[in-house]
Amino acid sequence: MRTPHVVVVMGVAGTGKTTIGPLLAARLGVPYAEGDDFHPRANIDKMTAGVPLEDADRWPWLDAIGHWAQGRAGLGGVVSSSALKRAYRDRLRSVAPGVVFVHLTGDRRLIEERMARRRGHFMPTTLLDSQFATLQPLQADEAGVDVDVSGGPQEITERAVRALDALSGQPA
Repeated sequence: MRTPHVVVVMGVAGTGKTTIGPLLAARLGVPYAEGDDFHPRANIDKMTAGVPLEDADRWPWLDAIGHWAQGRAGLGGVVSSSALKRAYRDRLRSVAPGVVFVHLTGDRRLIEERMARRRGHFMPTTLLDSQFATLQPLQADEAGVDVDVSGGPQEITERAVRALDALSGQPA
């Protein structure tokens, strides 16, 4: 099954973007790109040190993700990006106008528990508060869906596929 859409899996740290993104891409039959791989080293160093990124840090990262998405226009793809602010999503859309967002949402306590269990990731749980403070949920005029992250990865992925189906009016 293929989709011409490029889907950006978004949400605060710990919602499962890196887990759900590849599963969703496999389910849709399109390539996946890990958003964290687009970060310049300075961004990773900053987050590893527990320092939240500023907008100036994010622009080159968002542009790189947007260029990947633009290159997949008409072919489909899935890429992860926190895309927490409307301005960040607008930046992505300015480069890749047809992107659709899957906003992974969930209870803060559940997300914190999941973050605490993961190993080898540069994002500490101490930055979760800043992530929630920055988050601006999808607005009605933005192409996208909210998907609850309770349950297992396969269940969340199927929930995302159904939401995308409903958004497009046809099977993804």
